Amino acid sequence: MPIRSELFSSERMEQHAKSLAEAQRIGRAPWRIVPLPRKLKRNARQLVEDYRALAKTANAAKPITSAGEWFLDNFYIVEEQAREVVKDLPPSFYRELPKLLDGPLAGYPRVYGIAWALVAHSDSALDVDRLKRFLDSYQSVTPLMIGELWAIAITLRLILVENLARLTRNVVARVADNDHAEALANDITTALLREEPEATILARLKDKTITDETKLWLEKVF
Repeated sequence: MPIRSELFSSERMEQHAKSLAEAQRIGRAPWRIVPLPRKLKRNARQLVEDYRALAKTANAAKPITSAGEWFLDNFYIVEEQAREVVKDLPPSFYRELPKLLDGPLAGYPRVYGIAWALVAHSDSALDVDRLKRFLDSYQSVTPLMIGELWAIAITLRLILVENLARLTRNVVARVADNDHAEALANDITTALLREEPEATILARLKDKTITDETKLWLEKVF
């Protein structure tokens, strides 16, 4: 699922920043989680795989979504940003960032929770003014460390890369599902042309995993 929640106005975003500052507790997190640098590298590898899968589909003159087309056209930017974040967030610096003690992001840096809230409640539509007002509101309750302020921009890019990885995974899954539906339809068509019994055709269907989207596609075809 993409990182997305209720869309907040500027005023509501500032209120949320204060609530977040009051709620976030930091300390030495004991949980074993995937560190952000490793998580970023994993997302970057997935994006490369998704790019190859979508490029293969496009080269075969098969339809992909507009989001998939955008990803193919702008992949070089995404790849560059991912490399920059890996370089700017070394493990030694990451270890020094205060970690969250509570909530769904427990164990991750406090700035990761801040960046997550910004992206989720703005639908990834960020600008400098909104970012400044959010941080000013947050720090009116709880001041951030210098290192955290420096890490905000890096963490935002990391979150955006993660969000894009989630979105492209959905696009690739949809394309794969269409390919699966097409192959299934070809099997059924072949069976019909051979005048195979209905029981045989139904058995073919039961042997295959059919998603709801595939069922809808088959209804259109037949």
